[in-house]
Amino acid sequence: MTQSKTLFVLSDVHYACDAERERGVTEFHVIQNPLVRVLVRGYRHFIWRRDPFAHNHRLDQFLAGANGADFVVANGDYSCDTAFIGLSDPASYESAGQCIARLRSAFGSSVEFTIGDHELGKTSLFGEKGGLRLASFSATKQLGLQSHWTRELDDFVLVGVTSSLIALPVYEPEALPGERGHWRELREQHLSEIRNTFSSLDPGQKVLLFCHDPTALPYLAEEREIRSKLNQIAVTLIGHLHSNLYLWQSRLLAGMPPIRFLGNSVRRMSTALNQARCWKAFQTRLCPSLGGIELLDDGGYFQIQLRKDREAAMHFRWHPLPRKVAASTP
Repeated sequence: MTQSKTLFVLSDVHYACDAERERGVTEFHVIQNPLVRVLVRGYRHFIWRRDPFAHNHRLDQFLAGANGADFVVANGDYSCDTAFIGLSDPASYESAGQCIARLRSAFGSSVEFTIGDHELGKTSLFGEKGGLRLASFSATKQLGLQSHWTRELDDFVLVGVTSSLIALPVYEPEALPGERGHWRELREQHLSEIRNTFSSLDPGQKVLLFCHDPTALPYLAEEREIRSKLNQIAVTLIGHLHSNLYLWQSRLLAGMPPIRFLGNSVRRMSTALNQARCWKAFQTRLCPSLGGIELLDDGGYFQIQLRKDREAAMHFRWHPLPRKVAASTP
């Protein structure tokens, strides 16, 4: 009889503690241009997220639905990062801590966490405030998060990486000048760990790679040890984009030239799109956020059956969490 393991994957929980909810959407406060502020409000209201702090119950639904999991992977972004500096902000740290504690309480040692960009900090989309902070990287350690982790499930090797470290050439302009040298050292240490993991793979093993932000994938492709084992990557689970709508747009705009004159956020996103053609080689698949986006109401999580047989097969099942179901939950 074919044996199988059940893996659940969730991403972009963006849990909100009381302090982050009380602070509110600070992005509006740092946008100087009133016209841009109005446009951002409209974008959030109709397309992105009308109330970014009203989704804690999504985690409750996931915990109920993932009962009986053999393993769980949370793929980054545990707080709302309302200060834009990651977990070095006390309120964001509290949000992430509550989210992570609830997952650990439910699944114990059978859960792993990747580090997302909101854990380490990044500039706000329109206000150009915040960015990477070394104190936020230290805070991930206080919460017990690992930059790089591996787990073996039969013929599969689950590998977690930290996308902001790998994609540091894109994120570095958002770091404090005095911290950039240390960030480069952390990046090289991280890449060395990943090289060692891929170099030690047995030929019959298949990799499930967990990388929050796909901006990191072109930099992984530059590494000989990883490039030589691309045929062993069964799937790369990304988060960050929240909705398959944005993944579709990313594929459509792949190869566009970087835009360097409209601020860090536009530079970062356009640079990622410029290199997005390589995402296909990693067998990239998006796990949307638990809450999805306002326009499509497409939140949810994945259940993956990993079968131990000659093909080391995977079967994906999507569990949607639509608003009408969420509204009826106590």
